[in-house]
Order: sequence, then C-alpha cells, then structure tokens
Amino acid sequence: MPLSENVLAGLRADAAAQLPQIAELRHALHRVPEIGLDLPLTQQLVLDALADLGLEVSTGTALSSVTAVLHGGNPGPAVLLRGDMDALPVTEDSGEEFTSEHVGIMHACGHDLHVAGLVAAARLLAARRDEIAGSVVFMFQPGEEGDGGAEQMIAEGVLDAAGERVVAAYGVHVASALVPTGAVAGRAGTAMAAADTVRITVHGEGGHGSAPHRALDPVPVAAEIVLAIQSLVTRRFDAFDPVVVTVGAILAGTTNNVIPSSAELQITVRTFSRATWEAAPGLLTTLSENIAAAHGLTATVDYQRGYPVTVNDADELDRTARLTRELFGEQAWLTMPQPLAGAEDFSYVLEQVPGSFVFVSATPAGVDSRTAPYNHSAQARFSDDALAIGPALLAALALDRLGDAAVR
Repeated sequence: MPLSENVLAGLRADAAAQLPQIAELRHALHRVPEIGLDLPLTQQLVLDALADLGLEVSTGTALSSVTAVLHGGNPGPAVLLRGDMDALPVTEDSGEEFTSEHVGIMHACGHDLHVAGLVAAARLLAARRDEIAGSVVFMFQPGEEGDGGAEQMIAEGVLDAAGERVVAAYGVHVASALVPTGAVAGRAGTAMAAADTVRITVHGEGGHGSAPHRALDPVPVAAEIVLAIQSLVTRRFDAFDPVVVTVGAILAGTTNNVIPSSAELQITVRTFSRATWEAAPGLLTTLSENIAAAHGLTATVDYQRGYPVTVNDADELDRTARLTRELFGEQAWLTMPQPLAGAEDFSYVLEQVPGSFVFVSATPAGVDSRTAPYNHSAQARFSDDALAIGPALLAALALDRLGDAAVR
C-alpha cells in the first residue's frame, strides 16, 4: 500500500527539522576522514550517534563496520539501508570551514554525507517504530573505495542481521556535480559498471639499443597490444553493450640505449553487463599472448576482478522513482539515460537481493552542477541540503517496502 501524504509530509518535515543536528555530525565526520577498512574514529562517531535509538548494534570483526537493526512494532520481513564510511587519499582544497584535519585524506566522494544521512534515516524510522511491520538493517560500511567492504560485511552476516535474509536493499550516493540541484537520478538495470584491473607483462630479451636484431624487444610489442586492444573493444563487443579499456601505465626500460627484457601494461576494464564481464578476460588474454607470439615473445596476463556491475531491480527502481516524486515533486526525479562507468561495491548486495542505488544532488546552492568540481576532486564541495533529501527517501523506501509486505 502506498504511503499516505500524511506519512510523506511527516518524513519531509522531520528530515528538515533534524538537518542542523545531522549537518553537525556530517561536519565532524568530514574533519576526521579515514581510509580503507579500519575507521576507528568514524566508527565511534556512528556508535555515539546511534546510542539513544534503541537499536541492536554490532561491530565488525575483520573491519570497523557498524550494523544496527531496528525491529518494528509488528512482525514482518527485513530491509537494508546502506551508507559507506571511508574517505580518499586526497589533499583537501575545498575551502570548507570544516576541512579535513588529516593531511592527505579527504571525504572527496561525499561518504560523510552517506554516514550522517543513514543516521538521519535511522532516527526517522526509530520515531516510527510502532508503525513498522518488520525490521530495518542499517549497514555502515568501511572500504568502498577499492577494498570491497560490502563483500566482507556480507561474509560477516549483514544481510541476515535481523534474523532472516533481507528482502530488499537501498542505497544513495551524493553527487557534487552532474545531477541538477535538488534532484534524484537513477535507472533500471545497469546503473554502474564493473571495474577490473589487468597487468600484461611482455617478456623478451634485453640487449643494446644499437642492435635490436640481437634482442627480443618487448616495447613495440607492448605498443602493438595497446593499439590492438582499442580495436578489440570496437570489433569484438556489441556497440550497444560497450566496454571501456584504458591503459593507464606503460612501464619499460631504464635508459635510452638499453632494450629492456620486459614491458608492463597496467589497465582498467569497465563492462556494463554480465556477458561482456565474462568475455573480457579471455579475449584480452588471447589477444596479448598471440601478438607476443607473432613476434617471438611471450606475454602473461594477470586479470583481477574488481567490483561487479551494479544492477537496479526494475520494480525497486520504480518504487524509488515514485517515492521521490511523491516526496519532492515530479521534477525531482531524473531517469539516467545511461549507466555511469564508475564502479560501486553495493553491487555485491544487489547481487544477493533486489534493490536500488540512486544519486542525490549535493551541488552547493548557487553553483552550476554542470561545471562544479565532481566527486573525488580536491575541490569537491557537497551541500548539507542533501541531508534533507537522502534520509527522507531511504526512510520512505523502508516504510513503503515493509508496508507492501504487510498488505500481502
């Protein structure tokens, strides 16, 4: 059963009313950013913020995660809401009054808003505990920026923290640019790419630069592989199911007149479907090995899987779009025309249960979202106003999904 206008209005009003307190928490988090899986300062701020809500709180074993469970006044299934907590190795140059106090570390991707926003959603739902038929799991996750914290939290049981497997999962990500101010953006199906890393080493025989015929030079072979990969992308993959391959580093040699014995390529591969994700390693390996062999050299390919494709369930994305419009007006929802080529480890959760992952504008007032510094920039700035949007939407998603289950 859809949420009534009274419920929606209450969520909007309560989210706005607690904005100053939640913004203060966000600023505290922003001042003490931490990287990776071990975030003791961040974890303690979260534990303190949740202390008076009457939740079942536990912390991780292999990582400094926080899992909090809210049991409603009536029995029912469980849903999950997620916020990631880690920062980036970026020296802040945003000009914010609450700038990072940790040299070389910054919340440049807005995860401080995610944490504060999830606390805000927990407060909204705790105030409505008696109306909830079921449970809500709040997933405060370290290690999104490359460390796979979501996968580790799943291994430690976050999806079953309420006593049974959650039936749906929801997450939001703030954007300092691109998404127009006040808007929420998302799409059904693939929302973000899978990201893999590849290291290709071409093995030759070193020699003198004056006599390349007496060596097996790996450098031109590596260069040929670089160019051939670009043809592979356009000739072996469907143009409507694209693959993005970027050679970010070419490492070979020590000086101008010495032919090195090996050359190395460091590559990122972005795919947008399970089919291309599965096909890419074999095609890249065959290409590299055969080009090297054609020149009398060998190549080894170390293909490392990263985060999988982030896929939104169509029904849950429809629910998210509907609630966004009902909460904030028709203009607030934007359907993304294509996925983002970035990757996100909430994908591990969405592989297990249906859900949605959407983007909330956090471009500061008066700044053009088309030209503002984007996430991961040292100049990125995020508006506290997003903390009145994301939490209300997350709380509404939990109430709406559990309400559906209660009706059935």
